[in-house]
Amino acid sequence: MRVIIQVYLYAHGSRFFKSGDFPVKVSEYKKDPDQAAAVSAFEWIRTIYKEMGYSEDFRIDQVIYDRDHDITELIKQRKGPLN
Repeated sequence: MRVIIQVYLYAHGSRFFKSGDFPVKVSEYKKDPDQAAAVSAFEWIRTIYKEMGYSEDFRIDQVIYDRDHDITELIKQRKGPLN
């Protein structure tokens, strides 16, 4: 199964928007769709963070999946470093 993830990020003094199509585990999605999408979104945000050169002002402003499910707070609550 796949979900469309949209992220609004801030880094290097600018706001960025990125969107992509990502896999989620069907069994996890059936249990908790928001959490399943958050796992994929967090991994993608980690990749973006590394590609942007570890900006000191990096911040996650909003994360949405499938156009209308806001999982921003789930992402911000996840433990673990971005790098």
